Amino acid sequence: MRIALVEDDPAQLNLVKLWIEEAGHTCQCFENGRTFIRDISHESYDLVILDWVLPDLNGDKVVKWLRSELSWHIPVLFVTVRDEEDDIVHGLSCGADDYMVKPIKRRELLARINALVRRTTSDSVVNRLLEVNEFKFDPENKTVRRGSQEIQMTHKEFDLAYFLFRNIGRIISRGHMLESVWGKNSDLNTRTIDTHVSRIRNKLALSSENGWKLGAVYQHGYRLERREADNGA
Repeated sequence: MRIALVEDDPAQLNLVKLWIEEAGHTCQCFENGRTFIRDISHESYDLVILDWVLPDLNGDKVVKWLRSELSWHIPVLFVTVRDEEDDIVHGLSCGADDYMVKPIKRRELLARINALVRRTTSDSVVNRLLEVNEFKFDPENKTVRRGSQEIQMTHKEFDLAYFLFRNIGRIISRGHMLESVWGKNSDLNTRTIDTHVSRIRNKLALSSENGWKLGAVYQHGYRLERREADNGA
């Protein structure tokens, strides 16, 4: 998963980042709320871990912004020293999905991360058969069928198509795609994404005539959407 960590305590930030990366996820760190908001205006993440008390914009206001401005639901986990019942109720009422009180424990944090993504994502399990409308993806064999027809794709084309179909309706940034498909240390440029998206669109016939739209979102990335088929009537 691609996780955003918003935390102004350097020691806490470095420790949680280490735990997250040791668990196999990628982690982007932010030391204040406004920097994070600017970033997520053109980036995408699978989860946000958010401190409440930040130097510029407190966590409850960040959550309210996410819920009012983003067109998709991103899971938010509050991690804070505020442990009063009223604080917890307020944090969840603002739109957070879960709440942990510091000091946090590694195994509990990772368990809550996994539980949150399972609960808030329609298909969060990687490497399993995926059927969406007329498409059937087999990640073990790297094959995709449209109805009875097998579509010939390279492994990277398959991986990117599979990733997009697991995230239907979400805006996914080019950086998110690069990390998820090519790896977090990839030095490829984002034109690679544009080329592969174009090939996927053509090979899978993701057009309005067939009830699909795989379109670019300005200054952000791409979104795959299911649309009513346009039969030219």
